[in-house]
Amino acid sequence: AIYAGSLYSLAAEERLVAQILDEMDTVQGILESEPDFVALLASPGISKEERTGMLDTCLRGKIHPYLLNFLKLITERGMICQLEACCAAYQKLYNEEMGILPVSVASAVPLDDRQKVRLKEKLDKITGKDVQLCCAVDPQCIGGIRVDYDNKQIDGTVANRLSSMAELLKNTAF
Repeated sequence: AIYAGSLYSLAAEERLVAQILDEMDTVQGILESEPDFVALLASPGISKEERTGMLDTCLRGKIHPYLLNFLKLITERGMICQLEACCAAYQKLYNEEMGILPVSVASAVPLDDRQKVRLKEKLDKITGKDVQLCCAVDPQCIGGIRVDYDNKQIDGTVANRLSSMAELLKNTAF
């Protein structure tokens, strides 16, 4: 995460934060689809020069040199397998600076566009941030929605209400 912070600071000075983030997401996706290549980059049996050379051969001219050097650095340090965590740390810094709040929403059925817009507007107002919704269907909700953000949860699902009622009945003496 310290390396991601350093990359972010450098990118911010050069006004390249969004570009680096976009390229970082692309590289992460490519590396996730090529686990054998990542294993090669992480292999202690291959010299650091050869491993960083492979990155250079594959990515030079395709991504910003700052990102390429970052990837080489974490490869040299044996941390290429930590790329996902580095990307998450960089994304978090970006979100904080831009006032963006990622929010996960689970519902029993897909939310329509109107519902998403209304929910986003309400959460924007409550949080004072630009909410980015990530919606998923979870049939276990039965009905209603569950909203997760900033280590907080708002659970308005039928499943949660039924669970609360069951707990209340369990603790009630007749």
